[in-house]
Amino acid sequence: MSGTLGHRLEHAGFRVLSSLLLALPETVALGVGAVLGWLTGTVLRIRRRDVDAHLALAFPDASPAWRRSVARGSYVHLGREGVAMFRLASLDREAVVARTEVVGLEPVSAAVRAGTGALVVTGHIGNWEIGAAALAARGLPFDVVAKGMANEAFERDLVAARERLGLRVVDMGRAPREVFRSLRAGHLVGLVADQNAGAGGVFVPFFGKVASTARGPALFALRTGGPMFLGLSLRIPGRGMRYRVTLRPLPVEGTGDLEADILRITGAHTAALEEAVRTVPEQYFWQHRRWKTRPPEPPPKGPV
Repeated sequence: MSGTLGHRLEHAGFRVLSSLLLALPETVALGVGAVLGWLTGTVLRIRRRDVDAHLALAFPDASPAWRRSVARGSYVHLGREGVAMFRLASLDREAVVARTEVVGLEPVSAAVRAGTGALVVTGHIGNWEIGAAALAARGLPFDVVAKGMANEAFERDLVAARERLGLRVVDMGRAPREVFRSLRAGHLVGLVADQNAGAGGVFVPFFGKVASTARGPALFALRTGGPMFLGLSLRIPGRGMRYRVTLRPLPVEGTGDLEADILRITGAHTAALEEAVRTVPEQYFWQHRRWKTRPPEPPPKGPV
C-alpha cells in the first residue's frame, strides 16, 4: 500500500463517508453534502479569507452582505456537487442522459463525425465533471486532461469515477502529446483552463484584473486547426441532480502571429467564462487563488 499514513487515514475516512452517502436517498445525501460544505466555509472557514478577498476583487460594487451570501453558497455548492459526482458515477449512461440536457450539441457532434475532434474548454463552475459525462453518455468520445493529486488513493478513486462515467483521463504531464493524439482520433478533449498558470502563463483580464492563464488551449487549437468550444455544466435549481450543459463556439482563427493569437484566444475563452460566472457566482470555485501570480514588473527606466 502506497502513500503516507496520513493519506491512508484520510482516504479510509473518505471511503466510509462516501459509502454512507451512496447508501442514503439522493435528496438526503445531497443535503448532507451541502451541510458539510456550509460547515467547511462558515464554521471551519477553510480558505474563507481567500474566498472573501476574491469576491471583493471580482465584485467591488456589491454589498458585503451579498458577497457573504455568495461565499456561503459556493461552499454549499462545492459540498453538494462532490456528492453528486460520485453518485452519478454509480449510474448507467441512460440515467446520466436523463439528468442532463445539452444545448449546442450538434456542432460538437459534427466535429467528431468529421474526424477533427474538438477542444472543450471550461472552468471550475457548476459541475464540470458531469458536463463531460453528459457528452460521453451521448456516445461522444471524451478525453479529459487532469492534474495528479498528492494523495494517490484519492486520485485512483477519482480516475475510477471518471472512467465509470465514460471518460478517458489524460495526466497533465502527458497532455502535450496525448491531446494531439486524441484530436487526430476525432475525440473531444476537455481542458479546465481557469487555474493560476504561474510565470509560464499568459496574462489576460478576469473580472477586471489580469490573471495568469494556461496557454495550452489556444496553442492546441492553433496547431490543430480544430474547433474550440466553451463548455458549461450548471446545476438546475431544485431537488435532485439536474444539469444544463451548454456548448458555445469560440473563435480560434490564426493570423500568423503566434503570441498575439494565443493572447487573443485565451482572452476570449476567459471572458466567456467570466460572463457565465457572473450569472451564477455561487456555482464558481472562488477558493482557488486565481490572481496569485502577478505580471513581471517593467524594468526601471534609465537616466535620460
